[in-house]
Amino acid sequence: MNAFFDNLKNAFNRPNYELYQIIYVTAVFCIGQAVLYLLFGQNEPESTYKEIMKYIGVSANTSVFFYRPWTIFTYMLPHADIFHVFFNMLILYYFGQLVVEYLGSRKLLVIYILGGITGALFYILAYNFIPFYENRVETSLMIGASGGVLAAVAAAATLLPNFTFYLIFLGPVKIKYIAIFYAVLSMITIQGSNAGGELAHLGGLTFGFLYIKQLQQGNDIGKWFSVFLDWLQGLFSKQSNIKVSYRSGKSEKKSRTTSKDSSDKASQEEIDLILDKISESGYDSLSKEEKRKLFEASKK
Repeated sequence: MNAFFDNLKNAFNRPNYELYQIIYVTAVFCIGQAVLYLLFGQNEPESTYKEIMKYIGVSANTSVFFYRPWTIFTYMLPHADIFHVFFNMLILYYFGQLVVEYLGSRKLLVIYILGGITGALFYILAYNFIPFYENRVETSLMIGASGGVLAAVAAAATLLPNFTFYLIFLGPVKIKYIAIFYAVLSMITIQGSNAGGELAHLGGLTFGFLYIKQLQQGNDIGKWFSVFLDWLQGLFSKQSNIKVSYRSGKSEKKSRTTSKDSSDKASQEEIDLILDKISESGYDSLSKEEKRKLFEASKK
C-alpha cells in the first residue's frame, strides 16, 4: 500500500507512469467535484452544480454535443459518488498493471482514452438511432470512466485470458471470465436507469478487445493517437525532462561512476528503455536477459 501511494505521489516525476497519472488526475478532479457540490449543489433541481456538470458530462443530444465536443473526453473525469470512482480506479489499477507489464504505459493510456471515447460514441449513437432511447435524449448526461476502465479490462483479458485473479468469496477466477461477466451484465441491464453507462461499458469492452486482436496481427489502431499524445507532451515538456534526456543521449550510458546514486540511476534508465521496447514491440520482443532484469526490478 505504501508503494502504491509513493507511486501515486511521483506519478508525474517518473517516465512510464501513465496508470498512476490517470488515477491521480481522476482522484483530484473528483475531490474538486465534491467541493463544487458542497458549494453549489444544494438548490434543486436547477443548481449551479448541475449547470457546471452539463459542460463536463457528455450529452447524447447531438445539438448540445455539437457545441461541447470536449465533453467526449471530460466526461471520464467526474463520477456519481465516491463508490463509483473508487471501484473504477480499483479495477483499472489491477487490470491496467497487466497491460503496462506486457505493452507499456503509453498503450494503456491509449486504450483507456480511446476506449472511453468509443463508449461515448456507443451511447450517443444508440440514443439517437434506437427508438427505445429516443425519449431520453433531451435530458441525457453521462459521466464516469467506466468505458475506459472496461476497455483496459477487455484488453488485459484478450491479451492474457487465462491469467488468474484471486477474488474475495470466489477464489481464483480467470480474467477472461471477469470480462465476459461485465459484457453479459451490461447487456442484461442495458434497458435500465443507467442505460447510457451500460452502452459505454459495451463500447469500452469492444474497443479493448479489438485493439488487442489488431495488435496481435501487427496493426496498431491506436498508433495515431499515441503520436498525438507524444506531440502534446512535447508542447509541455521541458528539454531537461528525464525521459527526453536518456533517449537523446545514449552516450550517457557509457559513463561510469562508483557512487551508489549514479548506479541506481543507470539501472532505472535501463528499465525505462526495456519498458519502451515493450511499448513499441511487445513483451515477446525482449531478450532473456531483458526479461530477467525486468522481473528483478518488479520485485523491488
